[in-house]
Amino acid sequence: MSDGPHVVAISGSNRDASYTRTALAYALAEAEHHGASTELLDLREFDLPVYDADDNDAGDAELLRERVRDADAVLLGTPMYHGSYSSTLKTALDYCGFDEFENETVGLLAVAGGQFPLLALEHLRTVCRSLNAWVLPYQAAIPNASQQFEGMEFVDDGTAERVAVLGQRIVEYADIQPDPPCFESDQNVGAGDD
Repeated sequence: MSDGPHVVAISGSNRDASYTRTALAYALAEAEHHGASTELLDLREFDLPVYDADDNDAGDAELLRERVRDADAVLLGTPMYHGSYSSTLKTALDYCGFDEFENETVGLLAVAGGQFPLLALEHLRTVCRSLNAWVLPYQAAIPNASQQFEGMEFVDDGTAERVAVLGQRIVEYADIQPDPPCFESDQNVGAGDD
């Protein structure tokens, strides 16, 4: 068992041969190299129906929340779909909230079949900040994914290095202390009893 932080990665891809899952596993290997214990949460293995606020504990929701709460830091990975992150990851995040993400260090990774997946990263950053997470300034973007991998191995050293640095940074900042709350911070309470 590691004395370092526990890092959980959540893959928002349902594909069997997922570049997102492969890249997250690579980042987690680097996190382990820097002293972390790690766990890859493959959302295909969780029963998470589309979120319904009237049934917040549907399926494996509590199991997912527990695994995220037990982490010292979280990596979120997604393919870019229509300029944003996947519905699979959206559903998982809908089941989580402040208890799982407030003051948590979060790292972001996005994969695209074409252009840089910057919008997916921006949208994830916004969601995480809305939950008062501390999001790493460093993020990993993998454009033209089919050209970045051969089988399930990186072929581009620069891309591999960017993903490895994400794994390193998530360990370095896993125990960052949160800033003192600002006077309006209590206004960010989520939907509540909508």
